[in-house]
Amino acid sequence: MNIYVALLLVYSAALTALGLWIARRVKAPSDFFVAGRRLSWPLIGATMLASNIGAGATVGATGLAYQEGVSAWFWNGSAGAGSLVLAFVIGPRMWRLAADRGYLTVGDFLEDRYSQRVRVVVTSLIWIGTLFILAGQLLAGAAVFTVVAGMPKWAGVLIGGIVMTGYFSAGGLLSSVWVNVVQLVVTFAGFAIAIPLLMTAAGGVEGLAQAPGVAATYFDPFFSAGAMSGFTLLLLSAPNFMVSPGLVQKTYAADSARSVRLGVGANAAALMLFACIPVVLGMTARAVFPGIEHPNQVLPTVLLYGLPAGIGALALAAVFSAEVSTCDVILFMLATSLSQDLYKRFINPDASPDRVLRVARLSALVGGAAGVLMAIFLLDSIIGALSIFYAVIGATLLVPVLGGLFVKRAGSAEALTSIACGIIVMLGVRFGTPAIGWWNPNLWGLIASAAGFATVLAARSGRPLAR
Repeated sequence: MNIYVALLLVYSAALTALGLWIARRVKAPSDFFVAGRRLSWPLIGATMLASNIGAGATVGATGLAYQEGVSAWFWNGSAGAGSLVLAFVIGPRMWRLAADRGYLTVGDFLEDRYSQRVRVVVTSLIWIGTLFILAGQLLAGAAVFTVVAGMPKWAGVLIGGIVMTGYFSAGGLLSSVWVNVVQLVVTFAGFAIAIPLLMTAAGGVEGLAQAPGVAATYFDPFFSAGAMSGFTLLLLSAPNFMVSPGLVQKTYAADSARSVRLGVGANAAALMLFACIPVVLGMTARAVFPGIEHPNQVLPTVLLYGLPAGIGALALAAVFSAEVSTCDVILFMLATSLSQDLYKRFINPDASPDRVLRVARLSALVGGAAGVLMAIFLLDSIIGALSIFYAVIGATLLVPVLGGLFVKRAGSAEALTSIACGIIVMLGVRFGTPAIGWWNPNLWGLIASAAGFATVLAARSGRPLAR
């Protein structure tokens, strides 16, 4: 066993142990779902940032920078832009509603604002889409183990799945928040040490400019090769960071609306700064290792072969840490959707708090296992997996949430029509036409969702609100 594998395994065991230790404080569903609603703004900011710096933000964005250059900044920059809207527009409003009415999930808001049907439809669709993003995160962890130890994909996926499921299923959001703090320290320390050394190995900025085979657009910050790259990500990716259930539900855990604004706002600023890191790593890799074929292996390769052993091990631990920290927010979405939105609301409304907590933990285990199987047998591309999740969020959740918050007359008819139009058009474009440039399923699903909502709202103008 080499030093890299040994460190990653020890680190994985330490994260799991920390999460299980904190889980002893979880006594009720509110502890599991919203950490007792007592998180200060630094903790909100830390857990938000850890959730947003995952496979796409590290492995995916670095691979994109390797291929397309400076414009890969928008992968994480768009997340920061969306987080600003969540911090100052959506988050504080949702927090007040959650504190006043006892919301634990986004589904609670959708039913209270619209109807049971809206809750069930959105919850079911989001659950399916969430499995894809979970599988994408696990692929990133597997890429690390493949590069450092030659492990097959299934083994790396399984290790990541065991770590994230182990500590989250025990302690939920309460465990996740404190584990995320440790993960952030490791992530930023690893990259802060690695980047100066890699830039020196590449010959500085001049070395990046002389990388072999780069296109003329490589240093154009506004270049876009398609919907999932460059500045177009502002339109297609940013909305997902405004209303993603896992992120919105984390705002419920804040101790005040002020903590939401400060914590999520700090997360947004940090994301925009962090966006430069994978750009530098990807461009450095292109200069030093120009022959990497698979984008998922760019970041693990440059950290393994471009750094001294000890520093490379720390940097690889940073990548693995980022992947696991995002996995837990995805399990958060899965567990809360199944236990609170479906089981508690429809299957067993009289379930005791202890029973709901057991179902939440079981849901996390089932969701983790499903994500592992999808990563092993169905998916191969991190960006491809994330694009499916983004498409589902844009087509089903963005418009109903914004409409519910800001359009008083909107009712169940508007929400259901919005969801139906968004999903039908998104699937039609995805499977019926080639995704070329702006002809993209994410974009047209979002447009159709908004059009359906607006059309029904206009047709029902002057009539009583229907639920």
